[in-house]
Amino acid sequence: MTRQLDEQIAGRFPVGQRLRVLDVGMGQGTQALRLARAGHKVTGVERDGEMVAAARRVLAEEPEGVRERVRLVEGDGMDTGVHFLPGSFDVVLCHGVLMYIEDPDALLAGLARMLAPGGLLSLLVRNADGLAMRPGLAGDWVGALAAFDSVRYTNRLGLDVRADRLSTLTETLAGIGAPLHAWYGVRVFTDQAADGAAVPERGELNTLLAAEERAGRSDPYRRVAALLHLCGVRG
Repeated sequence: MTRQLDEQIAGRFPVGQRLRVLDVGMGQGTQALRLARAGHKVTGVERDGEMVAAARRVLAEEPEGVRERVRLVEGDGMDTGVHFLPGSFDVVLCHGVLMYIEDPDALLAGLARMLAPGGLLSLLVRNADGLAMRPGLAGDWVGALAAFDSVRYTNRLGLDVRADRLSTLTETLAGIGAPLHAWYGVRVFTDQAADGAAVPERGELNTLLAAEERAGRSDPYRRVAALLHLCGVRG
């Protein structure tokens, strides 16, 4: 999805513009650092202190020019209004966060308020319309049948979390003033890969990524992807 995000940024903003980016739920800061290396000014928000510490350690190894473009904030994504003024960012990322929040509408509304006019809101969520695929392909027929009408699932960490439907998020984004501009499927073919599986050789990896990229843009494949990448644009 890195390529998808880059494509959306390139399509929304002039070439060479240094963007103000807010990364909510940044984890160890992988995406934040990538954008800072590209020249953008990035603020990362993460409530897990250990994750913030890990991000600081990685950031300390970066050149000064990158370090000075990154601000790390230990805090909750629900509190963006406490830390930042409305309209302060050109891009807001919220990747892999909504599945841990029972009612994400308030969070999404707050993130939309952080966007300047024309700003991009990038979400990565678990796809509720594809929940039956993982157990079904693994031969867990009871789990597959239970997943068809559910938005709950147990993730690979063993946590009971929730998924989102494309139709519901489309309505939500329209309601908060950042209507859906583009969406993609993520992990269409590779969701069954085991944790810690060996990375394929470069040639095979490039072919795999090309297949995933094609599927993630194409119906009907993208509709059953494990994850959805949604991009909304502030009006």
